Amino acid sequence: MDDPMRITRDVALPLSEVTVRASRSSGPGGQHANVTASRIEAVFVVADSATLQPWQKERITARLGPRVTAVAQDARSQAQNRELALGRLRERLAAALAVPRHRTPTRPPRASRRRVAQTKQRHSARKRDRRPPRHDD
Repeated sequence: MDDPMRITRDVALPLSEVTVRASRSSGPGGQHANVTASRIEAVFVVADSATLQPWQKERITARLGPRVTAVAQDARSQAQNRELALGRLRERLAAALAVPRHRTPTRPPRASRRRVAQTKQRHSARKRDRRPPRHDD
């Protein structure tokens, strides 16, 4: 991944703000996994970022917490796992920064309300017709 890591159209995060650690993987690789540090953990501390605006920091902290972590141990290669971890971190940050669209509440149209009422009346009449006749004599 090239420096800086693009999170959204407006936000690009320098890789210097992301801590990347390698450790031994429990994933694929057999005996190879026992001797290589191919598991990658990418950690981003929100409060330490000089790139993000205060409102962006608040949004990420509220949704993901003060420390955002992404781990990859899918591949045998450390380089591939690094790309995967940084990609996952980017996806998590982008999802946290996404502003949900405002929903304008709407009412059901008059025709659909009328259809519901007619269906209810038909159903009620069907049940009423199934009842035994009343003896009011």
